[in-house]
Amino acid sequence: MDNIPRLAITMGDPAGVGPEIIVKAARRLMPRLAAQEMRLAVIGHASALGAARAVLGDDLDFAVADGPLALIQAGEERAPIAFGEVSAEAGRFSYLAVERAVRMAQAGEIDAIVTAPLNKAALNLAGYKYAGHTDMLADLTGAASSVMLLVHGDMRVSHVTTHVALADVPRLLTPERLRRTIDLTIAAVRDLGIAQPRIAIAALNPHAGEGGLFGRQDIEISTPVIETCRAEGLDVTGPVPGDTVFVKLRARQFDAVVAMYHDQGHIPVKLLGFNVDPETGRWRALSGVNVTLGLPVIRTSVDHGTAFDIAGKGIANEDSLIEAVDCALRMAATRKKG
Repeated sequence: MDNIPRLAITMGDPAGVGPEIIVKAARRLMPRLAAQEMRLAVIGHASALGAARAVLGDDLDFAVADGPLALIQAGEERAPIAFGEVSAEAGRFSYLAVERAVRMAQAGEIDAIVTAPLNKAALNLAGYKYAGHTDMLADLTGAASSVMLLVHGDMRVSHVTTHVALADVPRLLTPERLRRTIDLTIAAVRDLGIAQPRIAIAALNPHAGEGGLFGRQDIEISTPVIETCRAEGLDVTGPVPGDTVFVKLRARQFDAVVAMYHDQGHIPVKLLGFNVDPETGRWRALSGVNVTLGLPVIRTSVDHGTAFDIAGKGIANEDSLIEAVDCALRMAATRKKG
């Protein structure tokens, strides 16, 4: 039993789609759980999970005891939580679930954490002044900094900067920050099973600066870092213009791209990850995983929000959560081997 991968799924905001997608994902994963390919502990709000099961008409048993599928109550329920409503109580449970998962990971009780989405407003109403999961996890684990990696199939994109104003990106693009992002990206791609990762560095400016006509960051910051990496035997290429680098990634010329800022990296991944009904224009599913690099624990997440507008209606799609579980399993297996 000790060799069976153990994952914890945190519920995120109990008023969002987290409880529903957890029930749906657990149902789909039951054959693998029964075959002892993994063990799952769901950490969150028992009443919200029960409400989601009722909406879905699913009697799946989340055992309280230690088993292949277990439910761990994150804390004492002090007030009712309604689907689709922002509340301090839901924000409190969002935090408590992540805190419990981190402590379990640090104690060696689980191999990885998979997170369902939380609501930043609810989190702050509860008194936890975090922008979201990333800085909360960094605080709980004592990590100095972290890097976001988005994964959609063979599309793997990390980010030098994320939630900052576009005007601040050039200032934040330092040799140290770029090199750390490259190193963490290489380590993550290796964790995903690729022994010799090929990494492309996206240019910050159009045409990689066009010889300095459109900015000198790609010449003066990125190029020297890339040359140092290559001198150390790392397969790092760039700067590659942003309008072609993701096409080359999709063509499997690279294994991952280091993007300079949030939208540069998010747009291509989400464009491919959204499944849109051409007749109605509504999106049917979202595929993709958010991986936090630089933490002492493995953390993967769905690549979507709490979707309060559809919470409790039984129509949320669980594909991204399944992918996040699979990604966490791959990373945990590689680390165990190493």
